[in-house]
Amino acid sequence: MNYDKSLFGSIKYAFQGIWHALKNNRNLRIAFMAAVLVIILGLYFQVTTIEMIILLITILLVILTEMINTSIEEMVNLITTEHKMEAKIAKDVAAGMVLTAVIGSVVLGVYVFAPYVLRLFH
Repeated sequence: MNYDKSLFGSIKYAFQGIWHALKNNRNLRIAFMAAVLVIILGLYFQVTTIEMIILLITILLVILTEMINTSIEEMVNLITTEHKMEAKIAKDVAAGMVLTAVIGSVVLGVYVFAPYVLRLFH
């Protein structure tokens, strides 16, 4: 199989990877939907520039960890179809990475948005 090694080819393959991940990974689609919601809320509440930057970096972290998790799972599936403890550990640790990022992003989101939500009730 010939691969296009040009910059355009690399970008094309990267978008194919993103599309594949979105099409085949429910959790990544949920992360993208949550990202859209967070951005809309940030605009609605007119969060500060630094708060928006922090939210965007956190969104990026969650999406990246989910994509890394997907890559690890696919590689493990390629390497072995047997139920090996090492394969389970690799998948579980990758999933734990995503969970850690999600928990951190939720905590951060609550910290950023709580004052704005509380102002609605005062």
